[in-house]
Amino acid sequence: MLYCQLLKAVAVISFSNHILIMDAPVILVTGANGQLGKEIRDLASVYTQWRFVFLSREDLPIHHFEIVRNFFQSYKPAYCINCAAYTAVDRAETEKDLAFLVNAESVGVLAVVSKEFGTRFVHISTDYVFDGNSPEPYKESHPTQPINTYGASKRDGELRCMENNPDAIVIRTAWVYSEYGNNFVKTMLRLMKERPTINVVNDQIGSPTYAGDLAAAIMDIVNKGNWQSGIYHYSNLGRISWFDFATAIKEAIGSTVVVNAIPSSEFPTPAKRPSFSLLDTTKFRNTFNLAIPEWKQSLLKCLSKLDVLAK
Repeated sequence: MLYCQLLKAVAVISFSNHILIMDAPVILVTGANGQLGKEIRDLASVYTQWRFVFLSREDLPIHHFEIVRNFFQSYKPAYCINCAAYTAVDRAETEKDLAFLVNAESVGVLAVVSKEFGTRFVHISTDYVFDGNSPEPYKESHPTQPINTYGASKRDGELRCMENNPDAIVIRTAWVYSEYGNNFVKTMLRLMKERPTINVVNDQIGSPTYAGDLAAAIMDIVNKGNWQSGIYHYSNLGRISWFDFATAIKEAIGSTVVVNAIPSSEFPTPAKRPSFSLLDTTKFRNTFNLAIPEWKQSLLKCLSKLDVLAK
């Protein structure tokens, strides 16, 4: 009964996105309600040669091996892009089992089933697999050493992915934001309307990732068939702190809010954050021959879509 309901839900999702070429190869996107999933959904209408199936965790319990296997048996997807993730970094400290279920066990299931059916598997990971102590941007070969539960669960997911499906692609990304969901940019926009001053940490260094850019890069890889398995890093180009990011948002929207720089010690959180998590994207750019936009350029693109840029 559950599986029949699942198939019915998938059919509705496909129809609602006007994907009517029923014999076209299928791209399965899990975590469809997340930031990256929604950005890929926005691009689907451009790629009419594919049939997209977007599934939320309610549609497909990806930790359930038999249900996932039955789904693949029915749809035989050519690609599976796993955007599903438990991303509540602080809450993960008290919900460890759930974090590992979504970020690790489920990834193992998808990897095994993808390999069985010859489905090319793309899995999204995070900069939080690193400890933040590197003196230079992290390369893919750098040893992982997460310092919180979220990072540990994502590292476990990477290991299960590559052990069960060596032909997979794992993309580590960082500081993801978009016009969808909850993220730093949207939080700043709200706070800049509500408060005269805000405090933002200035001793955590990295580079943000506009989910729309990452979605476009993934679809370029898929559509061109330029498949090179392995682990890759993707974030927008540049090196900034969260304070720098907030200041750029303030300037772009013409806000008069005062943004104060504070150390992380003044903003304690249940989960420790890496102080430095800048990703080296050279391997991604060279392997797939893709340019990556600079972070401020992409921020302005997102803010434009949100219609909040200063006039």
